[in-house]
Amino acid sequence: MNKLLKYIRISALFSIIVLSIYLTGCDKDNPSEPTVQTDDEYLTSTAINTAFSSNADDDDNLFANEVFDFDSEGAVSDLSSGFDTPIDSLYRWGRRVTGVNINTNINSSGDTLKNVEVTRTISGNFIVLGYINGMLDSSVKPYTQVQKRFVIFKRVERRNHPRFNWRVYQYSAVDGNTTSPQTGKDNIVMNTIEFYKNNSLVLTLNGPDFTGNIFTAGHFGGNTFFDAEKGDQIRVKVFLRSNQNDTDIVSYHWARNSFGFHREKFIMTSQTPAGSEFDRTYEKTFEIYNQHNQGKHNAFISANTRSSLYDNSPLLFSSTYMGFPYKVRH
Repeated sequence: MNKLLKYIRISALFSIIVLSIYLTGCDKDNPSEPTVQTDDEYLTSTAINTAFSSNADDDDNLFANEVFDFDSEGAVSDLSSGFDTPIDSLYRWGRRVTGVNINTNINSSGDTLKNVEVTRTISGNFIVLGYINGMLDSSVKPYTQVQKRFVIFKRVERRNHPRFNWRVYQYSAVDGNTTSPQTGKDNIVMNTIEFYKNNSLVLTLNGPDFTGNIFTAGHFGGNTFFDAEKGDQIRVKVFLRSNQNDTDIVSYHWARNSFGFHREKFIMTSQTPAGSEFDRTYEKTFEIYNQHNQGKHNAFISANTRSSLYDNSPLLFSSTYMGFPYKVRH
């Protein structure tokens, strides 16, 4: 009997030790408790990825898709027709991202605000399919582009884990251009963009550095971005300066969603000589389609030289672009 009781006590003690080790290991590896992250590490991760929230209407989730909302995954249909040489008419064109390098810089304002500057260097291929003398041909133009955005965080708590302490407070529009094979802003600079909803001016964004346009997150009562409902009529006007004798190609790029990738080509509505350059205005009117996903998204406006699309030389690709948040309601 004594031996049996001794055996039972040893077995119980062993079970307690094993259970303690198991629980300790589980707690240490629990991914919901990011104890190894500093405040700056957490803020950097959120500014370049997505936050812990899974709500599509949360501003924090904009940043995870910042690059790929502009990536059309290769050439997509071009619904317009035009004639030029050596490409007679376009059939498809678009970007395909092949690599992204991210650099961040954090500046603190006291103990309650932190400003994260996010610079993305993106490599990819610009792909153009078009007809030359009646035959379908293609051109692949390797490129590098650099874009910048600021994300400002505000302290909301003082707890042990940074994800409870900080929320996205404000963020800027995206500003970018190609750096190779040609520098975009050497050829085209966008200065002002106006947004009209149902014929009323609702938003003006000013360049040439669009990161100066700051939006306040909804968690802090912000409502300064482009906000629309399905079926709303939207008109966008782009005011730019170009050193190109040929007219530029300006496009509005929708974020990818369940209805696929979208691109709307603008029409030039005015042109005024400015020395050796031109001041040009481009416009486009469209409707928010009924299949558009609800929530907050990134949209982009690009201005490319005409030779970027209509000349098949891989050395001719010059693009200036900017990105901004928009919200689609029911």
